[in-house]
Amino acid sequence: MTNPLDWWTSLGRPLARLPRWAAVAVLAALVAAMAWSTFAVAPVDQAETAQVEARGEASEGDLALYRTISQRVADGEPYYGAAMDEQRARNYPTRPFVAVRLPTLAMLHSAIGVDGVRYLSVALLLACLWGLHQRLSGTVSDRERIAALIMLALGGAAVAAPQAGLVHEVLAGMLLTLAFLFYTPERWWPSLLAAGAAIAVREIAVSFVLLWLAFAVTGRRWREAGALVGLLALFAAMMGLHYHLVEMRRMAGDPASQGWDAMTGYALPLMALSRLTAFLVLPVTIAAPLAILPFVGWLGLGGRIGLFAALWFAGFFTAMALFARPENFYWAQLVLPAYVAGLAFVPRALGELLRNSLGRSERQS
Repeated sequence: MTNPLDWWTSLGRPLARLPRWAAVAVLAALVAAMAWSTFAVAPVDQAETAQVEARGEASEGDLALYRTISQRVADGEPYYGAAMDEQRARNYPTRPFVAVRLPTLAMLHSAIGVDGVRYLSVALLLACLWGLHQRLSGTVSDRERIAALIMLALGGAAVAAPQAGLVHEVLAGMLLTLAFLFYTPERWWPSLLAAGAAIAVREIAVSFVLLWLAFAVTGRRWREAGALVGLLALFAAMMGLHYHLVEMRRMAGDPASQGWDAMTGYALPLMALSRLTAFLVLPVTIAAPLAILPFVGWLGLGGRIGLFAALWFAGFFTAMALFARPENFYWAQLVLPAYVAGLAFVPRALGELLRNSLGRSERQS
Protein backbone atom coordinates (compact mmCIF):
# COMPACT_ATOMS: atom_id res chain seq x y z
CA MET A 1 0.00 0.00 0.00
CA THR A 2 1.40 3.41 -0.99
CA ASN A 3 1.93 5.69 1.98
CA PRO A 4 0.47 9.22 1.89
CA LEU A 5 3.87 10.88 1.39
CA ASP A 6 4.63 8.79 -1.69
CA TRP A 7 1.18 9.53 -3.06
CA TRP A 8 1.63 13.27 -2.52
CA THR A 9 5.06 13.23 -4.13
CA SER A 10 3.63 11.41 -7.14
CA LEU A 11 1.34 14.38 -7.80
CA GLY A 12 4.24 16.60 -8.78
CA ARG A 13 3.00 20.17 -8.48
CA PRO A 14 -0.34 19.69 -6.69
CA LEU A 15 -2.00 22.96 -7.72
CA ALA A 16 -1.57 21.99 -11.36
CA ARG A 17 -3.62 18.85 -10.62
CA LEU A 18 -6.65 20.63 -9.24
CA PRO A 19 -9.93 20.38 -11.11
CA ARG A 20 -11.48 23.62 -12.28
CA TRP A 21 -13.89 24.01 -9.34
CA ALA A 22 -11.11 23.45 -6.81
CA ALA A 23 -8.78 25.93 -8.50
CA VAL A 24 -11.56 28.54 -8.47
CA ALA A 25 -12.21 27.83 -4.78
CA VAL A 26 -8.52 28.18 -3.87
CA LEU A 27 -8.21 31.45 -5.80
CA ALA A 28 -11.38 32.80 -4.17
CA ALA A 29 -10.10 31.85 -0.72
CA LEU A 30 -6.75 33.49 -1.43
CA VAL A 31 -8.35 36.73 -2.65
CA ALA A 32 -10.66 36.77 0.38
CA ALA A 33 -7.78 36.17 2.81
CA MET A 34 -5.68 38.93 1.24
CA ALA A 35 -8.59 41.35 1.29
CA TRP A 36 -9.38 40.50 4.92
CA SER A 37 -5.76 41.01 5.95
CA THR A 38 -5.69 44.59 4.66
CA PHE A 39 -7.95 45.74 7.50
CA ALA A 40 -7.58 42.93 10.09
CA VAL A 41 -3.84 43.30 10.73
CA ALA A 42 -3.72 47.05 11.37
CA PRO A 43 -5.53 46.92 14.77
CA VAL A 44 -3.16 44.21 16.04
CA ASP A 45 -0.18 46.22 14.84
CA GLN A 46 -1.52 49.33 16.55
CA ALA A 47 -2.23 47.45 19.78
CA GLU A 48 1.34 46.20 20.00
CA THR A 49 2.70 49.67 19.17
CA ALA A 50 0.54 51.19 21.89
CA GLN A 51 1.89 48.71 24.42
CA VAL A 52 5.45 49.60 23.46
CA GLU A 53 4.73 53.33 23.80
CA ALA A 54 3.07 52.78 27.17
CA ARG A 55 6.19 50.99 28.42
CA GLY A 56 8.42 53.85 27.25
CA GLU A 57 12.10 52.97 27.68
CA ALA A 58 11.08 49.54 28.87
CA SER A 59 10.08 48.76 25.28
CA GLU A 60 13.58 47.35 24.87
CA GLY A 61 13.26 45.58 28.20
CA ASP A 62 13.50 42.04 26.85
CA LEU A 63 16.79 42.65 25.08
CA ALA A 64 18.17 44.61 28.01
CA LEU A 65 17.15 41.77 30.31
CA TYR A 66 18.89 39.13 28.20
CA ARG A 67 21.99 41.28 27.84
CA THR A 68 22.26 41.85 31.60
CA ILE A 69 21.70 38.18 32.43
CA SER A 70 24.32 37.14 29.90
CA GLN A 71 26.80 39.66 31.28
CA ARG A 72 26.33 38.32 34.79
CA VAL A 73 26.84 34.77 33.54
CA ALA A 74 29.98 35.87 31.68
CA ASP A 75 31.18 37.37 34.95
CA GLY A 76 30.91 33.97 36.60
CA GLU A 77 27.45 33.93 38.19
CA PRO A 78 25.19 30.87 37.85
CA TYR A 79 22.59 31.36 35.14
CA TYR A 80 19.47 30.61 37.15
CA GLY A 81 20.41 32.86 40.03
CA ALA A 82 21.13 35.75 37.66
CA ALA A 83 18.02 35.16 35.56
CA MET A 84 15.64 34.94 38.51
CA ASP A 85 17.18 38.03 40.17
CA GLU A 86 16.93 40.13 37.02
CA GLN A 87 13.40 39.06 36.12
CA ARG A 88 12.22 39.66 39.66
CA ALA A 89 13.89 43.09 39.81
CA ARG A 90 12.27 44.14 36.51
CA ASN A 91 8.86 42.71 37.42
CA TYR A 92 9.15 40.04 34.74
CA PRO A 93 7.19 36.84 35.40
CA THR A 94 8.93 33.71 36.61
CA ARG A 95 5.76 31.61 36.68
CA PRO A 96 5.20 29.27 34.97
CA PHE A 97 8.76 28.04 34.67
CA VAL A 98 8.82 28.52 30.87
CA ALA A 99 8.69 32.29 31.48
CA VAL A 100 12.39 31.92 32.28
CA ARG A 101 14.36 31.22 29.11
CA LEU A 102 16.63 28.22 28.77
CA PRO A 103 20.26 29.01 29.61
CA THR A 104 21.64 28.03 26.18
CA LEU A 105 21.88 31.48 24.63
CA ALA A 106 23.38 33.03 27.76
CA MET A 107 26.02 30.28 27.77
CA LEU A 108 26.78 31.04 24.13
CA HIS A 109 27.12 34.72 24.97
CA SER A 110 29.55 33.81 27.73
CA ALA A 111 31.61 31.73 25.28
CA ILE A 112 31.63 33.85 22.11
CA GLY A 113 29.85 37.11 23.01
CA VAL A 114 26.65 38.67 21.71
CA ASP A 115 28.33 39.69 18.47
CA GLY A 116 29.72 36.19 18.15
CA VAL A 117 26.19 34.78 18.25
CA ARG A 118 25.14 37.25 15.55
CA TYR A 119 28.07 36.20 13.37
CA LEU A 120 27.08 32.59 13.99
CA SER A 121 23.58 33.42 12.74
CA VAL A 122 25.08 35.02 9.63
CA ALA A 123 27.13 31.88 9.01
CA LEU A 124 24.01 29.75 9.42
CA LEU A 125 22.18 31.96 6.91
CA LEU A 126 24.97 31.40 4.38
CA ALA A 127 24.74 27.66 5.02
CA CYS A 128 20.97 27.85 4.49
CA LEU A 129 21.51 29.57 1.15
CA TRP A 130 23.80 26.77 0.07
CA GLY A 131 21.33 24.17 1.33
CA LEU A 132 18.45 25.75 -0.59
CA HIS A 133 20.57 25.90 -3.74
CA GLN A 134 21.25 22.17 -3.41
CA ARG A 135 17.65 21.21 -2.59
CA LEU A 136 16.19 23.08 -5.57
CA SER A 137 18.79 21.89 -8.09
CA GLY A 138 16.98 20.07 -10.87
CA THR A 139 13.52 20.64 -9.39
CA VAL A 140 12.77 24.24 -10.40
CA SER A 141 13.94 26.61 -13.11
CA ASP A 142 17.17 28.57 -12.68
CA ARG A 143 15.11 31.75 -12.43
CA GLU A 144 13.02 30.34 -9.58
CA ARG A 145 16.10 29.06 -7.78
CA ILE A 146 17.85 32.44 -7.95
CA ALA A 147 14.68 34.18 -6.79
CA ALA A 148 14.36 31.72 -3.90
CA LEU A 149 17.92 32.42 -2.80
CA ILE A 150 17.26 36.17 -2.86
CA MET A 151 14.02 35.74 -0.91
CA LEU A 152 15.74 33.52 1.66
CA ALA A 153 18.42 36.16 2.16
CA LEU A 154 15.75 38.83 2.62
CA GLY A 155 13.90 36.58 5.05
CA GLY A 156 17.06 36.40 7.14
CA ALA A 157 17.66 40.14 7.14
CA ALA A 158 17.22 40.22 10.92
CA VAL A 159 20.80 39.00 11.35
CA ALA A 160 21.97 42.43 10.18
CA ALA A 161 20.52 44.08 13.29
CA PRO A 162 23.14 44.77 16.00
CA GLN A 163 20.88 43.21 18.65
CA ALA A 164 20.21 40.03 16.65
CA GLY A 165 22.53 38.04 18.88
CA LEU A 166 20.24 38.68 21.83
CA VAL A 167 17.09 37.29 20.20
CA HIS A 168 16.58 33.59 20.89
CA GLU A 169 14.17 33.19 17.98
CA VAL A 170 16.65 34.52 15.37
CA LEU A 171 19.22 31.83 16.13
CA ALA A 172 16.59 29.10 16.57
CA GLY A 173 14.90 30.08 13.31
CA MET A 174 18.18 29.83 11.42
CA LEU A 175 18.79 26.39 12.89
CA LEU A 176 15.30 25.17 11.97
CA THR A 177 15.69 26.48 8.42
CA LEU A 178 19.01 24.66 8.23
CA ALA A 179 17.36 21.44 9.46
CA PHE A 180 14.57 21.88 6.92
CA LEU A 181 16.82 22.51 3.94
CA PHE A 182 19.57 19.98 4.72
CA TYR A 183 17.24 17.03 5.16
CA THR A 184 17.52 14.10 2.79
CA PRO A 185 16.16 10.59 3.40
CA GLU A 186 19.68 9.20 3.03
CA ARG A 187 21.43 11.71 5.28
CA TRP A 188 19.14 13.09 7.96
CA TRP A 189 21.47 13.29 10.94
CA PRO A 190 22.75 16.87 10.20
CA SER A 191 19.12 18.01 10.30
CA LEU A 192 18.66 16.17 13.60
CA LEU A 193 21.62 18.02 15.12
CA ALA A 194 20.36 21.40 13.85
CA ALA A 195 16.82 20.77 15.14
CA GLY A 196 18.19 19.64 18.50
CA ALA A 197 20.26 22.82 18.77
CA ALA A 198 17.17 24.89 17.89
CA ILE A 199 15.05 23.44 20.70
CA ALA A 200 17.95 23.89 23.11
CA VAL A 201 17.84 27.62 22.30
CA ARG A 202 14.03 28.03 22.16
CA GLU A 203 11.84 25.24 23.41
CA ILE A 204 8.81 26.01 21.24
CA ALA A 205 10.90 24.95 18.24
CA VAL A 206 9.94 21.41 19.31
CA SER A 207 6.85 21.68 17.08
CA PHE A 208 9.19 21.26 14.07
CA VAL A 209 10.51 17.99 15.52
CA LEU A 210 7.00 16.70 16.21
CA LEU A 211 5.99 17.32 12.59
CA TRP A 212 9.17 15.65 11.38
CA LEU A 213 8.38 12.63 13.57
CA ALA A 214 4.92 12.41 12.00
CA PHE A 215 6.53 12.39 8.54
CA ALA A 216 9.05 9.73 9.58
CA VAL A 217 6.33 7.46 10.99
CA THR A 218 4.07 7.99 7.95
CA GLY A 219 6.96 7.12 5.66
CA ARG A 220 7.83 4.06 7.82
CA ARG A 221 11.34 5.39 8.37
CA TRP A 222 11.82 3.68 11.70
CA ARG A 223 15.49 4.46 12.42
CA GLU A 224 14.80 8.11 11.72
CA ALA A 225 11.68 8.01 13.90
CA GLY A 226 13.62 6.34 16.71
CA ALA A 227 16.28 9.07 16.62
CA LEU A 228 13.56 11.73 16.77
CA VAL A 229 11.92 9.99 19.73
CA GLY A 230 15.32 9.97 21.41
CA LEU A 231 15.68 13.70 20.77
CA LEU A 232 12.22 14.32 22.24
CA ALA A 233 13.12 12.26 25.31
CA LEU A 234 16.26 14.35 25.75
CA PHE A 235 14.15 17.49 25.34
CA ALA A 236 11.72 16.30 28.03
CA ALA A 237 14.62 15.66 30.41
CA MET A 238 16.05 19.10 29.65
CA MET A 239 12.74 20.77 30.39
CA GLY A 240 12.33 18.75 33.57
CA LEU A 241 15.72 19.96 34.80
CA HIS A 242 14.85 23.52 33.78
CA TYR A 243 11.62 23.28 35.77
CA HIS A 244 13.48 22.05 38.83
CA LEU A 245 16.16 24.76 38.70
CA VAL A 246 13.57 27.53 38.30
CA GLU A 247 11.28 26.20 41.03
CA MET A 248 14.04 25.84 43.60
CA ARG A 249 14.80 29.59 43.29
CA ARG A 250 11.24 30.87 43.25
CA MET A 251 10.09 33.22 46.01
CA ALA A 252 6.64 33.96 47.34
CA GLY A 253 5.13 36.87 45.47
CA ASP A 254 7.11 36.36 42.27
CA PRO A 255 5.08 37.74 39.34
CA ALA A 256 3.21 35.28 37.13
CA SER A 257 2.70 35.43 33.39
CA GLN A 258 -0.68 36.59 32.15
CA GLY A 259 -0.81 33.40 30.10
CA TRP A 260 -0.75 32.46 26.45
CA ASP A 261 -4.39 32.22 25.47
CA ALA A 262 -4.97 35.56 23.76
CA MET A 263 -6.80 34.07 20.74
CA THR A 264 -5.60 37.01 18.64
CA GLY A 265 -6.20 35.18 15.37
CA TYR A 266 -4.23 34.96 12.14
CA ALA A 267 -3.82 38.72 12.03
CA LEU A 268 -1.01 38.31 14.56
CA PRO A 269 1.36 36.11 12.50
CA LEU A 270 0.68 38.29 9.47
CA MET A 271 1.54 41.38 11.50
CA ALA A 272 4.68 39.63 12.69
CA LEU A 273 5.79 38.76 9.17
CA SER A 274 5.12 42.36 8.14
CA ARG A 275 7.54 43.53 10.83
CA LEU A 276 10.22 40.87 10.84
CA THR A 277 10.97 40.62 7.12
CA ALA A 278 11.73 42.93 4.22
CA PHE A 279 7.97 43.63 4.11
CA LEU A 280 8.77 46.10 6.89
CA VAL A 281 9.43 48.80 4.28
CA LEU A 282 5.81 48.60 3.10
CA PRO A 283 2.66 49.90 4.81
CA VAL A 284 1.08 47.12 6.85
CA THR A 285 -2.04 47.20 4.65
CA ILE A 286 0.15 46.13 1.72
CA ALA A 287 2.64 43.99 3.61
CA ALA A 288 0.02 41.81 5.31
CA PRO A 289 -1.64 40.45 2.14
CA LEU A 290 1.76 39.93 0.52
CA ALA A 291 2.84 37.94 3.59
CA ILE A 292 0.21 35.31 2.73
CA LEU A 293 1.72 34.54 -0.67
CA PRO A 294 4.83 32.56 0.39
CA PHE A 295 2.53 29.91 1.85
CA VAL A 296 0.90 29.48 -1.56
CA GLY A 297 4.32 29.22 -3.16
CA TRP A 298 5.51 26.46 -0.84
CA LEU A 299 2.23 24.55 -1.17
CA GLY A 300 2.41 24.75 -4.93
CA LEU A 301 6.01 23.51 -5.02
CA GLY A 302 4.88 19.99 -4.16
CA GLY A 303 6.99 17.06 -3.06
CA ARG A 304 8.02 16.35 0.51
CA ILE A 305 9.68 19.74 0.87
CA GLY A 306 6.56 21.65 -0.20
CA LEU A 307 4.20 19.59 1.97
CA PHE A 308 6.44 19.76 5.04
CA ALA A 309 6.82 23.52 4.61
CA ALA A 310 3.09 24.10 4.20
CA LEU A 311 2.22 22.02 7.28
CA TRP A 312 5.02 23.56 9.35
CA PHE A 313 3.98 27.10 8.57
CA ALA A 314 0.23 26.47 8.83
CA GLY A 315 0.64 24.73 12.18
CA PHE A 316 2.95 27.34 13.63
CA PHE A 317 0.81 30.26 12.52
CA THR A 318 -2.26 28.55 13.94
CA ALA A 319 -0.48 28.14 17.27
CA MET A 320 0.40 31.83 17.23
CA ALA A 321 -3.20 32.73 16.36
CA LEU A 322 -4.46 30.73 19.35
CA PHE A 323 -1.86 31.31 22.05
CA ALA A 324 0.39 34.30 21.37
CA ARG A 325 -0.24 37.82 22.62
CA PRO A 326 0.53 40.80 20.34
CA GLU A 327 3.83 41.39 22.13
CA ASN A 328 4.84 37.79 21.30
CA PHE A 329 4.92 38.60 17.57
CA TYR A 330 8.65 37.80 17.48
CA TRP A 331 7.77 34.08 17.73
CA ALA A 332 7.33 34.20 13.96
CA GLN A 333 11.10 34.48 13.68
CA LEU A 334 11.14 30.69 14.20
CA VAL A 335 9.88 30.10 10.64
CA LEU A 336 12.33 32.57 9.13
CA PRO A 337 14.08 32.79 6.80
CA ALA A 338 12.52 29.64 5.27
CA TYR A 339 9.00 31.02 4.93
CA VAL A 340 9.90 34.03 2.77
CA ALA A 341 11.69 31.87 0.19
CA GLY A 342 8.26 30.63 -0.87
CA LEU A 343 7.66 33.92 -2.68
CA ALA A 344 9.88 32.64 -5.48
CA PHE A 345 7.39 29.89 -6.29
CA VAL A 346 4.29 32.10 -6.25
CA PRO A 347 4.20 33.12 -9.96
CA ARG A 348 4.08 29.52 -11.17
CA ALA A 349 1.61 28.51 -8.44
CA LEU A 350 -0.76 31.35 -9.33
CA GLY A 351 -0.33 30.59 -13.03
CA GLU A 352 -1.37 26.99 -12.43
CA LEU A 353 -4.42 28.07 -10.44
CA LEU A 354 -5.45 30.59 -13.10
CA ARG A 355 -5.02 28.12 -15.95
CA ASN A 356 -7.03 25.46 -14.16
CA SER A 357 -9.76 27.91 -13.16
CA LEU A 358 -10.13 28.81 -16.85
CA GLY A 359 -10.18 25.14 -17.82
CA ARG A 360 -6.77 25.29 -19.48
CA SER A 361 -4.81 22.49 -17.86
CA GLU A 362 -1.10 22.26 -18.52
CA ARG A 363 0.77 19.04 -18.93
CA GLN A 364 3.04 18.26 -15.98
CA SER A 365 6.71 18.78 -16.71
